[in-house]
Amino acid sequence: MALLPILAYPDPKLSTVASPVDKVDDSLAPLLADMFETMYAAKGVGLAATQIDVHRRIVVIDVSEERNQPMVLINPEIQWLSEEFVKGDEGCLSVPGIYDGVERAARVRATALDEHGNSRTIEAEGLLAVCIQHEVDHLNGKLFVHHLSQLKRERIKSKLLKEQREAARANKEKQAGKV
Repeated sequence: MALLPILAYPDPKLSTVASPVDKVDDSLAPLLADMFETMYAAKGVGLAATQIDVHRRIVVIDVSEERNQPMVLINPEIQWLSEEFVKGDEGCLSVPGIYDGVERAARVRATALDEHGNSRTIEAEGLLAVCIQHEVDHLNGKLFVHHLSQLKRERIKSKLLKEQREAARANKEKQAGKV
C-alpha cells in the first residue's frame, strides 16, 4: 500500500470527467487499498479517484467515527435526490484548509458496484448523503467550491495559489541548502 499525492485546487486535472470502469476484478484491489490509506492518512471521509489523478469512476468512503466501515463505489450514479436540502460546512482534501457552507440534498439514493462487481443500492442521509454527492461531483469534474459564489471561488483560488507558491519556494530554498 502507498500514500498517493492528492491534486490540489485549482489543478485543471480536477475538472476531468472520469471514465466508467469497464471491468471490476482483482486488478483494482491495489488502487482501492491505496485510496483508503490515502484518505485515512489525510483524515478525510471520502476520496474520488479523480483527486489522485486517476480518471476512473471510483470512490472510497468511510464516514464512521471508528473508521471501520469502508465503502467502495464503482461507477456510482445518483438515482434520486430529496426535495429537502441541508446546508453545512463542507471541506475537501483537494481544497486544504477551506470550509464553507454548501447546500445539498438531505437524502439520496445511489447505485454503484462494490469492489467485487456486485450491484448495490445505497439510501443515505446525513453525512453519508453529503459525501456521496460530493464525491460524485468530483467524478463529474466539479468541486465543492463550484457551489460557492464566483467571488468566494476566486478568493479561495488566490489563497491556495499563494500557499502553493510559498511552499514551492520554501522547498526550493531547502533543496538549495542541501547542495
